Amino acid sequence: MDFKLTDEQQMLKEMCRSFAENELKPKAEHYDRTHEFPWEHVKKMGEMGLMGVVYPEKYNGAGMDYLSYAIAVEELSRGCASTGVICSAHNSLCLSPIYYFGTEEQKMKYLSRLCTGEWIGCFGITEPEAGSDAAGTKTTAEFKNGRWVLNGTKNFITNGGVANVAVVTAVTEKGIGHKGLSFFIIEKGTPGFSVGKTEDKLGICASSTTELVFDNCEIPEENLLGKKGDGFKIAMHTLDGGRVGIAAQALGIAQAAYDTAKAYAMERKQFGKSIASFQAIQWMIADMATEIEAARLLVYQAANYMNTGERQRYSKYSAMAKLFASETSHRVTHKAIQIHGGYGYVKDYPVERYYRDARITEIYEGTSEIQRLVIASNELKG
Repeated sequence: MDFKLTDEQQMLKEMCRSFAENELKPKAEHYDRTHEFPWEHVKKMGEMGLMGVVYPEKYNGAGMDYLSYAIAVEELSRGCASTGVICSAHNSLCLSPIYYFGTEEQKMKYLSRLCTGEWIGCFGITEPEAGSDAAGTKTTAEFKNGRWVLNGTKNFITNGGVANVAVVTAVTEKGIGHKGLSFFIIEKGTPGFSVGKTEDKLGICASSTTELVFDNCEIPEENLLGKKGDGFKIAMHTLDGGRVGIAAQALGIAQAAYDTAKAYAMERKQFGKSIASFQAIQWMIADMATEIEAARLLVYQAANYMNTGERQRYSKYSAMAKLFASETSHRVTHKAIQIHGGYGYVKDYPVERYYRDARITEIYEGTSEIQRLVIASNELKG
């Protein structure tokens, strides 16, 4: 399969690379230390068209393809992993279900403002008792007097504390498991909708990760997304696409760690010569480079299947890409610290941040264990 980039994709890659090198990378340590949300980066991403990469121009999107999206998230994450996931969660998790399952009125109302970055979006499935098991959702939505009334709590929600729009699941019919789930669009400022606890995380510290709390939150009937009972189907479709975004984020983190470690190995002197001349270091460099290239091919392949709309293929390959890229990122960042020795363990060097940032990519958007289940279920079909 030929993954040679088109002129448009190459231009996007160069634009994102320049933005990451000149604006994201110099400030990544500051945002990691202060835990501030990088509003300036979000504003710039909106101006660059990155807050609506794959969505049509009629909704103020950039109208590009999923490979372009993966390239953008990878390059952003090379500069700042927090900024990469802000972009990924916004595009893959909030805009995607509205675009694929929303009415034209919902698309015009929400996408037109989300694609420009004027609004930020989030997506809520996870709850204290419902992570990998979406059927364990406890948040409820009852239809009363012509309005939906939501009660419950979501947690670990990326962009949760800053989002203008939340797309969330709730149980609309009890006792039938995942078939009783539905999705809703909820705007910031709606009475009964509030932000709960803000998480203090190991990595991606500049991204906002919070609880969402619904206490007799009333929303209009037309804020139901898709059909009642279609929640599980919408969630699975959305997460397939989201996994490509997280795979691209993991890939970007791994590439940043590799670039930093390689440069350090060529500069660092021990026993009178650079440590890059030692076979032990060379083997680590070789393994890192090979795994990153393999991960990139899987990410690009999954993105390509998303472009073609081959649902079964991109479900399997997005899981493969997410599994391999995230675990590659873990291994590469581990080796990057090892190459730096003691310096890799202190905050004066960025590799310790890359290591912390990489760890979450094996958990959110479906753990590595869930990805293996998805892959196996596809492989073992009759």
